[in-house]
Amino acid sequence: MAAPAKLPLDRILIGDSIAEMNKLPAESIDCIFADPPYNLQLSGELRRPNDSVVDAVDDDWDKFGSFGEYDAFSQAWLQAARRLLKPNGTIWVIGSYHNIFRLGAQLQDLGFWMLNDVIWRKTNPMPNFRGKRFTNAHETLIWCAKSQDAKGYTFNYDAMKALNDDLQMRSDWLIPICSGSERLRGADGAKTHPTQKPEALLHRVLIASTKPGDVVLDPFFGSGTTGAVAKRLGRHFIGIERDATYAKAAERRISIVQPVAPDDIEVTRSKRDEPRIPFGWVVERGLLAPGTVLTDQSGRFTAKVRADGSLATANAVGSIHKMGAHVMGASACNGWAFWHIEVEGKRKPIDILRQKLRAEMADPA
Repeated sequence: MAAPAKLPLDRILIGDSIAEMNKLPAESIDCIFADPPYNLQLSGELRRPNDSVVDAVDDDWDKFGSFGEYDAFSQAWLQAARRLLKPNGTIWVIGSYHNIFRLGAQLQDLGFWMLNDVIWRKTNPMPNFRGKRFTNAHETLIWCAKSQDAKGYTFNYDAMKALNDDLQMRSDWLIPICSGSERLRGADGAKTHPTQKPEALLHRVLIASTKPGDVVLDPFFGSGTTGAVAKRLGRHFIGIERDATYAKAAERRISIVQPVAPDDIEVTRSKRDEPRIPFGWVVERGLLAPGTVLTDQSGRFTAKVRADGSLATANAVGSIHKMGAHVMGASACNGWAFWHIEVEGKRKPIDILRQKLRAEMADPA
């Protein structure tokens, strides 16, 4: 059997996105971020009230002969993307009202499973100069698992809460468009790429849905925002871009990015992701001796540790959780937080012993 093809990590592949994706090994990618052509269907020049011309997206790569032609293109690259995703991988697709609904239908038809649609609300959108429509102030991202049955896909829920001042992250994201020093420009001052995405948007996407060391594919690499953020956050990237000028600009941009130190890219882990530690392990490892008396934080309630990891109160025996609920007359209790031991003259929750065991499991040396 032939050895699997080696991934071209942290490289920009210049060529057709579908052809280049088809060269990569199946089920090798952890996450895909795709910013495909929008098929804007522009006709004529768009001018501001002062009669200056708006720098609109009118490049050849965004032009298609019909909706059918665009749909065929979308189906082809999405099929290629699906082949590349690991079983627990996810894909993000971003678009405007011109194309996102067509892409959403394609995603569902191909078997992807929608996890969220996210509205990127722009704090500084381009006004509608003609005054005949609402200002287009948002774009939509669709986040999908590979299938309805996909298990173990990455969602760093607690990291998203931490990023949002300890509030659950919502699906409407208020982020400015790319501007200022972040916007790539040529020697003449013109934008290098008309649809350069802000790094803040990709930062949130990658923190939410990838881990350090994961491989992120961007099949429409453009100015390289995905690669720049991936490199900074300790992820690998593979970019595909058919325009050599864009690829060169992206390469220069990424070359000066400084990766964040490994300790600083760790995200807040969900308690659900941590290994389960039975209280009995604390006893058998000698961190608590049978006969040790535990108390609640105030010292009002007491229970004695038994050799099998159960607790005994004056009139009942059971787990740390059941005995916590029993003494309080409650229906449930987190025994790890309720029961305390004395450490250097201060009462500390027994959860410190569980965390000690988890740390040992993570670093057995």
